[in-house]
Amino acid sequence: MLVWERPEPAERPVPAPLSRERIVRAAIRLADADGLDAVSLRKVATVLDVRPMRLYGYIDSKDELLDLMVDAAHAEIRPTGDGWREVLRSLAESTRHTAHRHEWLADLLGGRPQFGPHALATGECVVAALDEVDVDAVMPLVAAVNAYVIGAVRREIADRRAERATGMDEKRWQASLGPYLERTFATGRFPALATVVHDAAHLDADATFHIGLDCLLDGIAARLAK
Repeated sequence: MLVWERPEPAERPVPAPLSRERIVRAAIRLADADGLDAVSLRKVATVLDVRPMRLYGYIDSKDELLDLMVDAAHAEIRPTGDGWREVLRSLAESTRHTAHRHEWLADLLGGRPQFGPHALATGECVVAALDEVDVDAVMPLVAAVNAYVIGAVRREIADRRAERATGMDEKRWQASLGPYLERTFATGRFPALATVVHDAAHLDADATFHIGLDCLLDGIAARLAK
């Protein structure tokens, strides 16, 4: 029986009350602070002041705990708006904001679909907004938006992690590469790249994300108009 359907143990009069929700909240606190490597059943039990074996009455494995954490994060992803375009934009922005609040989420998004109750609620909201789209096109359109968001947030979070690891923000990192790029571009071997680096506007992550999202939604609109 999947964890979503498996009943929790009956409450017991013990010094440290326990529930699946408390376990998940504790795991998320650990992951928010120090990443997924900080999450283990032993560490969660320590935070909750219980013995690790008590957790197995609520979850069967760390993989199951990660599934519960991802579904809890989906409770923060609540697309809104009228029509498919507004809802797909809201899905993209809400997913991105949630991943920024919980960086570990970017490592777990993608792959097989999530079927926890919060993930299903998010999916229902999105699919309902696509009720006028051909049924065979619904999931490919949603998958395209999700793929774009996952790729974008993973890059953004990788940049954050690199900044923390090196102590260099984006401007300092770019400055450190400047002399190398100038020497390389001076060879004339990469004229197109040199033009973009020298002349194009250097947009921040927010502007880059929204321009890319607009391009994707424009493409979807053009396809649906056929």
